[in-house]
Amino acid sequence: MIQAHLGRVLVIAGSDSGGGAGIQADIKTITALGGYAATAITAVTVQNTLGVTGVHPIPLEIIAAQARAVLDDIGADAIKTGMLGDVGVVETVAAALDYSKGVPAVIDPVMVAKGGTSLLADAAIGAVKSLMIPRAALLTPNAPEAAALTGLAVETTDDLRRAGEALLALGAKAVLMKGGHVAGDRVVDLLMTPAGETSFEGERIDTRHTHGTGCTLASACAVGLAQGLPLEQAVARAWNYVHEAMLRAPGFGGGHGPLDHGWTLRK
Repeated sequence: MIQAHLGRVLVIAGSDSGGGAGIQADIKTITALGGYAATAITAVTVQNTLGVTGVHPIPLEIIAAQARAVLDDIGADAIKTGMLGDVGVVETVAAALDYSKGVPAVIDPVMVAKGGTSLLADAAIGAVKSLMIPRAALLTPNAPEAAALTGLAVETTDDLRRAGEALLALGAKAVLMKGGHVAGDRVVDLLMTPAGETSFEGERIDTRHTHGTGCTLASACAVGLAQGLPLEQAVARAWNYVHEAMLRAPGFGGGHGPLDHGWTLRK
């Protein structure tokens, strides 16, 4: 018997050898929230909590073949994209989204690793704007990513709002504007759609263990959509999941440490 209610999520993203971000974080998150994760890996990175020291791109035809293999057999109820790297990968992934025939896509426009390493070529930003944003059921940029995509300064919550409106105008069906980079004692994220806005707000957590928060939040949103949750409910559950995962971070590594993705299993 097929248990469709699990929520099948195809993740198209890079691998993180440290396990805190990328495909590893995506699989953990989707599993912890009761979904089923399948993957198409775009790159293998050499990284830990101290940073990225190597990137090995996966050939474009293998990225495309991974996605087709999953979609043709297992299927997907949502797709989540992460690290894409360059124009060729962006074009390949856009074609995979079209091949999925309307499966909602959560697009995390990954540009820079937590340690500062660039994960998206400058030349690919235009391709993300023209090919990925119009295909996004939900776009999840942080403030620097929103600034790069819109050309607007994003330093305040009002700036986040203006950038979100610009990204909606570029074709995204919804945007979750993440405020973690905006200064202040409280973090405010804005879920924006053409129909209105919902804010998610909480005290800023004073911690160095923030590696993979963006990947984790986007995957948590994707599995919620895959399980049939309305957008606002999916984002609210994802936001609470990440908040608790940060509070329970295991303390691993000497740099930007990982979250506790499995906290739901130890309640």
